[in-house]
Amino acid sequence: QVQLVESGGGLVQPGGSLRLSCAASASTSSTYSIGWFRQAPGKEREFVASIEKSGGSSWYGDSVRGRFTLSTDNAKNTVYLQMNRLRPEDTGVYYCAAGLFTGWGALIRPSSYMYWGQGTQVTVSS
Repeated sequence: QVQLVESGGGLVQPGGSLRLSCAASASTSSTYSIGWFRQAPGKEREFVASIEKSGGSSWYGDSVRGRFTLSTDNAKNTVYLQMNRLRPEDTGVYYCAAGLFTGWGALIRPSSYMYWGQGTQVTVSS
């Protein structure tokens, strides 16, 4: 069982920034791909960004590309999501997830992931 814990969410004004963290219970970078998803009330879970296992490619959803960036700290078993120029429509619960796969088609689908964190709330509002 892989345990994932998200942190860093909060309330921010439009145009502001937040940095989310996804900490894993063990070293997973060579085994698992890591994805970020978000879910607003009444909507389906939406792909945000992902990084392929073994230091592979990073992918970003159309709505966040150019504003959000992924980074990793392998020593801390942590993946970061830096979110800049936030918009009200970025509001939602953000989840990180881990899965045993590679490739864009799998990385963007919530059903591809085996393990999920509990989520962290991000609210973008004036």
